[in-house]
Amino acid sequence: MAKAEDFTKYVSDMMAAFPVDTTAMQDAFKSSAALGEKMSKVALDAADKSTEISTKWTKETIAKLGDVTAVKSEPTDYSKAMTDFASAQAEMAAENMAAFAEVAKKVQMETVELMLAAGKEVQEETTAAVKKATAEATSAAKKVAAAK
Repeated sequence: MAKAEDFTKYVSDMMAAFPVDTTAMQDAFKSSAALGEKMSKVALDAADKSTEISTKWTKETIAKLGDVTAVKSEPTDYSKAMTDFASAQAEMAAENMAAFAEVAKKVQMETVELMLAAGKEVQEETTAAVKKATAEATSAAKKVAAAK
């Protein structure tokens, strides 16, 4: 029976013949992780603010609802309580929607700033990598030319 050949040595030799500089990959990973951390912070801050707004709105609604459910001496007082509640809800809705809009606006601005900064950083890293590769290729070409 034929024995299966172990290609581990061949692959190791081949990889050694083509050395790869992994610092670029490590730097890219670090940059990506840092961007992810910053984006997560923006999202978590927005979630925190949104939760605060929702909680405040809920507490105010419950407080106003207490007035509606209280016993009234006149039947017309019930309709007045409902009208007051509806009016207060409309006002609270407008205020809270504006607050949510502010949170969204802040998230949008921070996200754009982060993306622009990341784009600039990637452009600078790419330029540096291209310059380095060009210098190495030029150096190798000069060595080959000098050897002839």
